[in-house]
Amino acid sequence: MSGGWWCAGVRWPGEVPELGWSRGRDRRVSVLAYGSGLGFRALGERHCVGARGNVCPLGAVVPGRSTGGRCAECARLDRAHSVAADTMVDDPRTYRVYLAWFGPGMVKVGITGEERGAARLREQGAVVFSWLGRGPLMAARRTEEVLRAALKVPDRIPYARKRAVRGRLPGREERAAEVAELYGRAERLEGRGWPESLERLPLEVVDQVAVFGLDRAPAPVRAVRELVDGGVVAGRLVAAAGPDLHLAVDGVGLVVLDTRLITGWDLAAVPAEAVPAKAAADGAVSEGAMSEGAASAGATSAVAESDVRVPLIDIGGGGVQGGLF
Repeated sequence: MSGGWWCAGVRWPGEVPELGWSRGRDRRVSVLAYGSGLGFRALGERHCVGARGNVCPLGAVVPGRSTGGRCAECARLDRAHSVAADTMVDDPRTYRVYLAWFGPGMVKVGITGEERGAARLREQGAVVFSWLGRGPLMAARRTEEVLRAALKVPDRIPYARKRAVRGRLPGREERAAEVAELYGRAERLEGRGWPESLERLPLEVVDQVAVFGLDRAPAPVRAVRELVDGGVVAGRLVAAAGPDLHLAVDGVGLVVLDTRLITGWDLAAVPAEAVPAKAAADGAVSEGAMSEGAASAGATSAVAESDVRVPLIDIGGGGVQGGLF
């Protein structure tokens, strides 16, 4: 390992996406802006990102296609202390139950800590959502289970399915209607499995299309399958949803980069000589796209205007498109 900064993926503390960076126990963030250039070259091998803020003791190498970015041991430790593992039954915090809509027929129910607000919904790329209730952890978990069974909705939806419909979403009213209809069905379950300790919250449909930039972006056509040593990804950021960055790339179209695939990689700038003179003159090179953390890693000092040299797949198709270089 080079000892540089590693990307920790996209975070959504507010309505503007940020890239997280780590070096040992040091942490930094870079605020992203739609319309700005963003790019890097992957170096060496991909290493485990560790668990719960701790460095992987083995320094294990992990597969390029893994969206978890952790070795088996760190993945086990990370999940063992998560809310999803149901090991925190005495958690005193208040939790919220929500309905999240990702596309026609794609709705899930879930829970999140109330202090996090809607961050969890943005992290999942929920296009539309509404709160259902609030209360203690185990009451929220029980409600989640009841609603999944009664409404016949899943607890998770694969990102590949979300990406496949993101470029052809129905109108705002139709998006809201599906969430409102499911909310009404959930509301009628009060007294029939809905825990008394969970306070029902009123319907308030929140649409995040504009937050993600999807109202201004064309439909994505390709997605990065994995990074490889020496592989380059560079383009103009036009939208972001959950962990996905939508990059406009000349000659390719809109390419989706799942930032879960870039965790654990050392990232560096494309060599300065690779930057076209016109790109530099037009300000296409993004000096601040990855801010302090990436600048420390050398990831943005000189980035080609538009270039993708990693394996790609068709959105929704699953076939390899273009391959490496």
